[in-house]
Parts: sequence; structure tokens; C-alpha cells
Amino acid sequence: MRPVTSSTTSWLALAAFAAAVAIAGDLEAAQSAPDSENGRYSMTPIPEGALRLDTRTGTVSTCTKNGAGWACYAVPDERTALDAEIGRLQAEVERLQGQLAAGPTVSGKIDEALPKSDPLKKAEPKAAEGERKIEIPLPSDQDVDRVMSFLEKAWRRLIDMANRVQKDVSGKI
Repeated sequence: MRPVTSSTTSWLALAAFAAAVAIAGDLEAAQSAPDSENGRYSMTPIPEGALRLDTRTGTVSTCTKNGAGWACYAVPDERTALDAEIGRLQAEVERLQGQLAAGPTVSGKIDEALPKSDPLKKAEPKAAEGERKIEIPLPSDQDVDRVMSFLEKAWRRLIDMANRVQKDVSGKI
């Protein structure tokens, strides 16, 4: 037997370390295999962390990193609300179809001919409707004088403003 030297010991230690790393890598891959098996989860990065889609169930979760590690929380699913509304509407349709089937039948054809009339012609007002009149009160002379006074003041201010602008422009030229 040969005596063990330091270089042989170093090679053995290095080989043992490499074997341990390889075994640890296989164990880690074996532990994560069920989650990623057949591409079950699809991850998409978002500013807060990651968005995880479970391709088997369709559940969407947001995964964020906090002090204790990563945590994933399911995103509220509107699908259940939609399914409930669809179920309610289907029940209402069935109820209304039942009412329609139980009610009197109406055929599309009638025995009498419809009277011919011009659809664009206005109907004659009835006697009761003819008596109603819409009265719009006209402005009084005082109201007209106030409006005229306001317009006159506004016109004079406009003319004065135009004259001042003209003086300013002619003085600068």
C-alpha cells in the first residue's frame, strides 16, 4: 500500500464534493418535478413578482417575495360570478318559455283587412285635445328695455375697447 499524500487527499475531497453536489442537484430536481411536471405552471414576471397560471385548473395566482420567502395568492376569479349569472339567465329563459307555452296562442293572420291609411299623415286631434292650447308669455316692455340697455352698454364697451387697441397699435408703429 502506498502512503496517502496531501494531493491524493485533496483529489478525494474534491471528488466527494462533486458527488455531493450532483446528488443534491438530483434531489432538488426530484422535489420540484411535481410542480413543473408536464409544464403545469406558467410563470410571467410582473413588477410585484410573478404571475402563475396553473394550466391544469386555470387558477391564476400572484407570487410575491416577502420577508419569509415567496408566497402565492389566488387572484379573485370572476368566472364563478359569470357562471352564476349564466345559470340565473338560463332558469329565467326556461320560466319564460313555460309561460309562453301555457299562455294563449296568437296567430299571425287575422280575418279582417286592416284599414288603409297614410302613415305620414297626422291624425286629427280629438275634441278634448283640440281644446288644449299652449300659451307662451311674451316679454313685457320693461324686460325688452332691460335687454336693449344691456346690449347698448355691451356695444359701447366693445367700441371703446376697439378704439383703445387702435390707439395702442398706432402709437407703437
